[in-house]
Amino acid sequence: MQSNGSQGEVYYPSETIVANANIHDYDALHQEAVADLAGFWDRIAREEFEWFEEWETTLDDSEAPFYKWFVGAKTNIVHNALDRHMNTWRQNKVALIWEGEDGEVRTYTYRQLQREVNRFASVLRALGVVKGDRVTIYMGRIPEIIVAMLACAKLGAVHSVVYGGFSTEALRERIDDSHSKILVTADGAWLRGQTVNLKDIADEALMRCPGIQNVIVVRRTGQDVHMESGRDLWYHEMMNLPIATTDIQTEVMDAEDPLFILYTSGTTGKPKAILHTHGGYMVGTATTLKWVFDLKDTDVWWCAAAPGWITGHSYIVYAPLINGATSMMYEGAPTHPFPDRWWQIVEEHGVTVLYTAPTAIRGLMRFGETWPNRRDLSSLRLLGSVGEPINPEAWKWYYRVIGKEKAPIMDTWWQTETGNFMITPLPVTPLKPGSATKGFPGVVVDVVDEEGEPVPPNEEGYLVIKTPWPAMLRTIYGDPDRYVEAYWSRFPGWYMPGDSAKKDEDGYIWIIGRIDDVIKVSGYRLGTAEIESALVSHPDVTEAAVVGVPDELKGNVIHAFCILQQGKDPSRELEMEVKEHVGHEMGPIAKPAVVEFVDSLPKTRSGKIMRRVLRAQVMGEPVGDLSTLAD
Repeated sequence: MQSNGSQGEVYYPSETIVANANIHDYDALHQEAVADLAGFWDRIAREEFEWFEEWETTLDDSEAPFYKWFVGAKTNIVHNALDRHMNTWRQNKVALIWEGEDGEVRTYTYRQLQREVNRFASVLRALGVVKGDRVTIYMGRIPEIIVAMLACAKLGAVHSVVYGGFSTEALRERIDDSHSKILVTADGAWLRGQTVNLKDIADEALMRCPGIQNVIVVRRTGQDVHMESGRDLWYHEMMNLPIATTDIQTEVMDAEDPLFILYTSGTTGKPKAILHTHGGYMVGTATTLKWVFDLKDTDVWWCAAAPGWITGHSYIVYAPLINGATSMMYEGAPTHPFPDRWWQIVEEHGVTVLYTAPTAIRGLMRFGETWPNRRDLSSLRLLGSVGEPINPEAWKWYYRVIGKEKAPIMDTWWQTETGNFMITPLPVTPLKPGSATKGFPGVVVDVVDEEGEPVPPNEEGYLVIKTPWPAMLRTIYGDPDRYVEAYWSRFPGWYMPGDSAKKDEDGYIWIIGRIDDVIKVSGYRLGTAEIESALVSHPDVTEAAVVGVPDELKGNVIHAFCILQQGKDPSRELEMEVKEHVGHEMGPIAKPAVVEFVDSLPKTRSGKIMRRVLRAQVMGEPVGDLSTLAD
């Protein structure tokens, strides 16, 4: 249901959504959590999870910002994701439906997945992997990547997943930084009908990684690859040896023991190795997924991300399994071989909840409504958005064309560092297109000025998180000083994610963009996300990015990069029309000085546009580290 009020368009959930929701009263729950944060999470951790030993202290803030959760508890995330289901009817429930780009389909029940994980954990153990060792995983979107991650966690080893498309140098840097002893990769990966030569890239990286003792290679594409004697081993051969036993115990871990490290893209410097732990991450990710996406035993959940970034870690691998859900996973590109590939998957597999990035939605918008309308999307009951602010035009298209105006959109803001959703609606929350709404229960969010004082409604400021949360990063691996400097030094006691935002009169948060992506024109601070939304609201523009370019008169002027709708051609007339459109939408101050029509934009694997690369190109400067680029 839609209405127009002082805050613009508001979309209200249906009576059916409200009646069936896991959580019915956000405000009461949030007040309970804020009044007693430790008690709130203590109750959830006891009711929803199994522990080998319980904790002495729920939250230890004595060495803040090095917070600890469930201190003294013993657990293992794999026990809650797989082992405990073996004692319930869920052992025979489908845990994973996987579809390859070539149409191959594989399914795994919880029992089958657990046996695969146990066998691969046995292989790793036979190769000398023990608690605390680091294992790098580098492959495409195939079931074996999930098996490898869970097998590491089962042994107490720390996995470091590198997206299967990163460059040789990026892989080498991450292997060296993590001091990994094992690399798990594949011969190749399928993408848009072509193979990505993963093993060749890995071989080149390993020429400068003396610490790697063994490379385990999954056969996916069947292409010829070099296998170095004494180092390289075929996954399928190792899994058929007697050492690959299903009889292996899950390692008992301390709640604060490391689970994984994951590298984020920074605007400067080398990528940061974010460290997450077994206990708090388990509680945070599973709880947020259950409440925000209202998971039921009948759902087919599809997080259309890649396991190689945090959305995949949290909401493809760990949280769905802990919740006993059935997950969909697709190997290839959303438009291969046709632009309705995703919608075909929704139809054929009965997907009920779809979670994807605005960049994917905008990309599919380019092909119009005919492709999704060819498919039966009636199974969808909830939609989700992740990775960057979703502009209102894309939100409305997603809601109307894909959700058929009955599936609310859970627009989530969070980071690699936070581990789980931080600002997000619940299914019962009234929605405003473009706003991630409010903090998850217990997450106290604010927007402040340079002095840390709350800014008035609808004024831009720094986004801050004022309370700790269980799934928060514990440190930057090997660099605790950088952890404090990067996240806790600007406003001591508060976590600063590096984003600018506004808060409206209803307390809804509107993410504007990275602080370093705010453009100051003639003294006015303009958010890149706002300008880009204005550009995309032009009927011929499907995607846009803007950067600030120094100007002697105005301080900075705006340089826009636009991707046009399919069938539209660049012209001088169209450039002028787009400039005037932005001026009309946002005022003359926001009118771009240059509108450049391009075929693609540089993006990270999580779909974030790397504006610093565009800025460097415009300025004729070095583009810096490109290891996190998708292409």
